[in-house]
Amino acid sequence: MTELFGQLSQWLSPYYTQLSIMLMATILVVYGDIINKHIKRMLAPYHFLIRTTLFVLLCAFGYGLLTIHGAPFLLYLIKYLPWYLQGAGFISAFIILGVLAERRRYI
Repeated sequence: MTELFGQLSQWLSPYYTQLSIMLMATILVVYGDIINKHIKRMLAPYHFLIRTTLFVLLCAFGYGLLTIHGAPFLLYLIKYLPWYLQGAGFISAFIILGVLAERRRYI
């Protein structure tokens, strides 16, 4: 079994950076509405132009920054796993996110 996981990790290892970006983007898609809801609640008392401007800035730059800085953090977390389990760690994370998306009625 270790050989199988090792082979999977070897195949996926050149793509770990891209996989971590995909994982971060998936997390933001599944949970972005929660972030938006909190921001909407915080900005409710302000004027329409201020609310709109801050919301656009959040969507344009906030999610971009979360993706850029969150992806290396996710890769850092995956690298805590033993080398032969890192590929399975990515696949498991995507499966878990799929299950969580299903529970939130996204699928």
